[in-house]
Amino acid sequence: MRRSALRSSKAAFSDDGRYQDPMGIAEGRAALVAHIGGFHAGYPERVIDQASGVDILDGAGLRWAWVMRHGDQIELGGMDFAELAPDGRIQRIAVSSGRSRRSKPDPPFPRGSAARHGAG
Repeated sequence: MRRSALRSSKAAFSDDGRYQDPMGIAEGRAALVAHIGGFHAGYPERVIDQASGVDILDGAGLRWAWVMRHGDQIELGGMDFAELAPDGRIQRIAVSSGRSRRSKPDPPFPRGSAARHGAG
């Protein structure tokens, strides 16, 4: 399966593409395939489903929503943002994920923190 995933990614993912999610960064196609394989090994029986249509952003980017399911339960959701290379393949993907329903709430940011949403 790993080799077929690498071959099929050639049509869509740029040779020097970059993928970034909360678990890490993958530089290049082989690293992306390994990263995704590691995710699936760590979260067996989970399925990632596309949860929206794909929006085209100014002709140079894409975005789509997704959910992670375990059986009938949605455990996590998020949005992927992709930047296209001049040849039309994906150059970069940034993943934004929401909190799992089982996660503890984030601690509050310290007062005056630039990291707080909306600060700046």
